[in-house]
Amino acid sequence: MLLRFTKMHGLGNDFVVIDAVTQEVDMTPALARRLADRHFGIGCDQVLVVEPPSSPDVDFDYRIYNSDGGEVAQCGNGARCFAKFVRDRRLTGKNTLRVRTRSGVIVLTVDGSQVTVDMGAPIFEPRDIPFTAARRSLTYSLPVDGRELEISALSMGNPHAVLVVDAVASAPVASLGPAIEHHPMFPQRVNVGFMAVEARDAVALRVHERGAGETLACGTGACAAVVAGITRGLLDQRVAVQLPGGTLAIEWRGDGEPVMMTGPATTVFQGRIRV
Repeated sequence: MLLRFTKMHGLGNDFVVIDAVTQEVDMTPALARRLADRHFGIGCDQVLVVEPPSSPDVDFDYRIYNSDGGEVAQCGNGARCFAKFVRDRRLTGKNTLRVRTRSGVIVLTVDGSQVTVDMGAPIFEPRDIPFTAARRSLTYSLPVDGRELEISALSMGNPHAVLVVDAVASAPVASLGPAIEHHPMFPQRVNVGFMAVEARDAVALRVHERGAGETLACGTGACAAVVAGITRGLLDQRVAVQLPGGTLAIEWRGDGEPVMMTGPATTVFQGRIRV
């Protein structure tokens, strides 16, 4: 069969978006890997699947597959692309959408070329991240390759470890990213952010995403980095996050409050692939 798809990106974090509302789709890890393959498929960091609502309190369901075929609970850049996709495809006429992910319901608001995502409140309890620690702490010591790294650990619907570095250009993303992603203290693996604080309202960030490697942008990673910086007293409530692919605006007002992320979403092309 021919499967319709749309190629999109949020600051270079690229996606294959599949409409499972108006066409039948049997998405599997194997199919996601095939679609994401940059040599034999379409090529992307994640595959996003738009599904009909599973309950009357949401507009759509939203499933996310990393390029290795693993299904994950949340993707911030993907959420912005999701919102633009359903508006452009006229699957909805709403500017504000409630969308169900594996980690819960998120709220998306479209304003011209910008999309704001209510990412929900960050999760700090180690057992809920999940992360192996006796109790919640501001930072944790993580043993890696014979040295102790100071990290912040939290969940934005998916687990994140955040390291503060002097400069992102020289950060050892290629070596430390995979080592921390697969660290036994993170039983479901983890996304790893390398953050350089440039001012109280500005940071630079590179992110190694679990199951995808380093990407040009990571929405949940930007949220996690800002939350980590605020809790450590390094940042103010609204921060511009400079990623390799561009800038996101992140706002967080403190414990128990949702993280708000604003940024663009771009359609690249549409097509059909035989599956």
